[in-house]
Amino acid sequence: MKKEFVVIGLGRFGGSIVSELIQQGADVMAIDKQPERVDEFAPIATQAVVADTTDESVLKSLGIRNFEHVIIAIGDDIQSSILTTLMLKEIGVQKITVKAQNDYHEKVLRKIGADHVVHPERDMGIRIANNMMSNNVLDYLELSDEHSIMEIKANHLLEGHTIINLDIRVRYGINIVAIKRGQEIIVSPQADEVIHEGDILIVIGADVDISRFEKKMMN
Repeated sequence: MKKEFVVIGLGRFGGSIVSELIQQGADVMAIDKQPERVDEFAPIATQAVVADTTDESVLKSLGIRNFEHVIIAIGDDIQSSILTTLMLKEIGVQKITVKAQNDYHEKVLRKIGADHVVHPERDMGIRIANNMMSNNVLDYLELSDEHSIMEIKANHLLEGHTIINLDIRVRYGINIVAIKRGQEIIVSPQADEVIHEGDILIVIGADVDISRFEKKMMN
């Protein structure tokens, strides 16, 4: 069975989601109020519809409650984003992911039942900033306001050390959950695993602890 999604709002964020989901083999209904945006995605989306998603009768007529996941990627119109989320909850959509413009917008979305809220511009800004600030940080994923997963490239200072020898968990309060070594991925590495220069350490923990480790051990 193909996974089925609805993407509401076909700006840069929503449009990229449509393209990627289709590429991954999913069925996607793409919706926007602007006909020219719908026309742009009509050739690739499973179904492309011009619709006002703040109208409950429109949502019901499109059968959106039958889709397993709806992504609301509406741009600057916060009111439409909130109303659409509310309508989708009321008609019984199982899973709703919504793009938020700011923290206030996120608070409202969560109160009315959004299952997942994303800040694509903010998250990308944080990721780029982390990459620019350190040559060792390769990628970054925010888990909460204070915790993250980071990919950190091991330099010559870590060459030959074992995980237990570095005592990372006790000294820094973080955990190495996996190591990428060329094409190999070592999941939940053992304490006696030897780290080599060039290994990609996937670490999880509080941002301040990861930063402390990266600064003291990697520079």
